[in-house]
Formats: sequence, structure tokens, C-alpha cells
Amino acid sequence: MAKTESIQLEAVVVKALPNAMFLVEAEMEGDDKTKHEALCTIAGKMRKYYIRILPGDRVTIELSPYDLTRGRITYRHRN
Repeated sequence: MAKTESIQLEAVVVKALPNAMFLVEAEMEGDDKTKHEALCTIAGKMRKYYIRILPGDRVTIELSPYDLTRGRITYRHRN
């Protein structure tokens, strides 16, 4: 089990990169509404069932508390 829980955010896919990597942008909650970019890959079940992700899709990502620049896409939201 992980020492600490992962951080879950809703984000938008900005760019599709090689090797099933994606650049995603999450808008952080708060007064200043800052944007956070992360390099994410697809979770195993999404890859297994051939769930396609395109730029502009709204997704849920998991970020590790140790490295906030890398993550994993766990869910693709419907329109």
C-alpha cells in the first residue's frame, strides 16, 4: 500500500505525445485560479479496453504527492 494517498484532479488534455503520454492542464481551486501542467500516461485498465483519449477531453488524473509533474489518467469523462 502507498505511504500516502494520491492527489486526484480533473484536467483537460492539451497535447497528445508519443508512447501514450499526454500533457494535461488542471485548474487549481482557490482565489488565484492557477493552472498546473502535468505529463500523464494512461492507466492499465484504460489501455486494456482501448479507451481513446484526444486533445480537449476532460479527464481525471492521479498525481503522486512526491512528484506533481507526472501522473496517470484514470478516467475519461463523457461530453
